[in-house]
Amino acid sequence: MHPLRTGALLLALAATPAAALEPFVIKDIRVEGIQRTDAGTVFSYLPVKVGETLTDEKAADAIRALFATGFFRDVTIETQDGVLIVSVQERPSIAQLDFVGMKEFDKATVTKSLAQVGLAEGRIFDRGLLDRAEQELKRQYLSRGRYAVNVTTTVTPLERNRVSLNFTVDEGEVAKIREIRIIGARAFRESDLVKLKNMNRKKK
Repeated sequence: MHPLRTGALLLALAATPAAALEPFVIKDIRVEGIQRTDAGTVFSYLPVKVGETLTDEKAADAIRALFATGFFRDVTIETQDGVLIVSVQERPSIAQLDFVGMKEFDKATVTKSLAQVGLAEGRIFDRGLLDRAEQELKRQYLSRGRYAVNVTTTVTPLERNRVSLNFTVDEGEVAKIREIRIIGARAFRESDLVKLKNMNRKKK
């Protein structure tokens, strides 16, 4: 059995000739490790088919192609008696989004907002997207004057390689203007400018 693994693949191919994959005609292709992804989906992204000759270059292309889908966090290619064995580790999918302590917004509004940054039920879970989602949620609160908001996220693994995301929100107090000071005004007195500002606020 000849394994080719992600990450070290290109290094292995560039090493000694003895480490190179001996080209052979693929008699069959077997996919292992999938839980949610359909085997047909994996086959559709593979740049090699049954009956073709597998080389180091094509094996590397196969791994890159599967990684490019974003569905998998690890991909291994092995060969045994003319059979190409593709082993994958799927990225978890998001089963549900929960919000605790959120009163300023309704769940539907926030869920739609998070979907715009790529985080939604049914999508592939990505830690980078989770950070973006937290920042987006904080931005929504900042727009309402909630500058002391704090968001804590909990990721809970579920069966069938899924996760539940819980956003615990401490909304904090609404920021209020305590004092207005105007510095550098020469043509008008500061007190007159402050009065004018207050009058405009009342008209609104």
